[in-house]
Amino acid sequence: MSYLDLFTSPAATFGGSTRSYMEADYVVVGVPFDATSTYRSGSRFAPLAIREASSNVETYSFRAALDTEDLGVHDAGDLHVTADVNETLERLKLVTKEILGRGKLPIFVGGEHTLTLGVTGGLGKDHALLCFDAHLDLRKEYMDQPVCHATVVRRISEMVEPFKIIEVGTRAACKEEIDYARDEKIMYLTSHRISQVGAERAAEQLNNQLEDCDRIYLTIDMDVLDPAFAPAVQNPEPEGLSTNVLLDLLFKTCDARTVGFDITEVTPHYDAGSTAVHAAKIILETLAYVHRSRA
Repeated sequence: MSYLDLFTSPAATFGGSTRSYMEADYVVVGVPFDATSTYRSGSRFAPLAIREASSNVETYSFRAALDTEDLGVHDAGDLHVTADVNETLERLKLVTKEILGRGKLPIFVGGEHTLTLGVTGGLGKDHALLCFDAHLDLRKEYMDQPVCHATVVRRISEMVEPFKIIEVGTRAACKEEIDYARDEKIMYLTSHRISQVGAERAAEQLNNQLEDCDRIYLTIDMDVLDPAFAPAVQNPEPEGLSTNVLLDLLFKTCDARTVGFDITEVTPHYDAGSTAVHAAKIILETLAYVHRSRA
């Protein structure tokens, strides 16, 4: 199977992007994958909903002082996914290697959080994983599934073995996950701690931890936001971050070392579209923050 055989044509283009694959610097890939969802399924519909929202979100970033319409973005469409988790993850690994091999930065729009395991498999071990998520996702298995949205970071730790893992916005975990994080030296910064010290101080702590990292992959589970801002997610958790705090943290941590990012877990039919709008805005802002460092 060739790289091009892995995609369908998008029903819409992200943010009105018109660049061809060869001339683009950034490649958007939809991943309508929803095979292991447990509480509120439906994230397979998110890539389309987020694309549609992106067409109605203004593209100028005041933080980065640039317009993402001026950037070279190509929407590759949606990945052909299957009900076989391992096959979908293999396809993501292949696509990630292809995009990076062309010197481009991939942006994956999920879909459930399990997709990050496939993407990081295509990155190699020499990267740090910066994960914004309400949950640690460090369970050994969940509902008899060893590879799923609740185990994804543990599988990344065991199978990909990245240089470092840092989780941000944590507020939901079980004792097994806390013990594993301690034993494997996985750092987590809780939403409560962030509210105590503020975004600027929290960003300083993150940057200190990332100081010795040459490559950083960013993954954003939309449930890192409080349900007041993003109600339509698979596993909503109270006491989350505000959109403003999340964007402040991303602005202060995204730099030229960022090799790619994803956004996951939007379930569009649980609200009237506001969560998809938030996701589109976060993608555009994150793209702007990364580009200003690479320019």
